[in-house]
Formats: sequence, structure tokens, C-alpha cells
Amino acid sequence: QVQLVESGGGLVQAGGSLRLSCTVSGTTFSRLDLGWFRQAPGKEREFVAAISWTGGSTFHANSVKGRFTISRDNAKNTANLQMSSLKPEDTAVYYCAADPSSFLRSVPTVTNEYGYWGQGTQVTVSS
Repeated sequence: QVQLVESGGGLVQAGGSLRLSCTVSGTTFSRLDLGWFRQAPGKEREFVAAISWTGGSTFHANSVKGRFTISRDNAKNTANLQMSSLKPEDTAVYYCAADPSSFLRSVPTVTNEYGYWGQGTQVTVSS
């Protein structure tokens, strides 16, 4: 049974930083493409960042580029999202997602290409 557990969310002032982590169990972590998404109240879930199974390719949404950085540690079965210069509009529930890598497609950046999801962690940025 594949499980994804996010941690590291919380309340932070605008301009501050947070580091989210996602620990994966129940599958071969090193073969997974990984992504972070977020969902604010009343809005659809949106792409934040993704990283390939090798870690060699990363993608970030324009809204977070230069402020957020996705990374992975295959030795610890963990994906991380380092967030800095946080803004109130970054307030959302942040979800970790995973799916086995495939040569048939590039690293997923849309929700329906991920088969495994965590429960989410709340990030609140106060102004």
C-alpha cells in the first residue's frame, strides 16, 4: 500500500520561509516522479512543482518560480519543497503526489497524471 505523508506546514508571516516534506512508503521511491500541488479555499487544485525520478529535471509554476524549490532524497524516501519569500496568496493546503515514471511521458504537472496523493498540510501566510 503506497502512502504519502506530508509535514512541515504551519503559520508564517509574509516574507518568511517553510520547508515541506513528503515521506513515501510502500513502493520503490527511486522510480517515482513526484509533485507538489496546492488548493486554496474555493479554488481548484493547482500545480506547484515537480521533479523527475532521477532528480535531474524539475519544474516550477510561474507563480512560485524563484521562491520555491523542489528536491528529493532517495536515501530517505522523501520529497521536499523549500518555500521562501512567502506571500499571503500562497496560503493553501499543500499536497504531495507521486506516480511511477514512464518513458511515454514527461514529468507530470497535472493532477490526473498522479495516482498517489497525500492528505495535505496546511500552509497559512499572514500579511
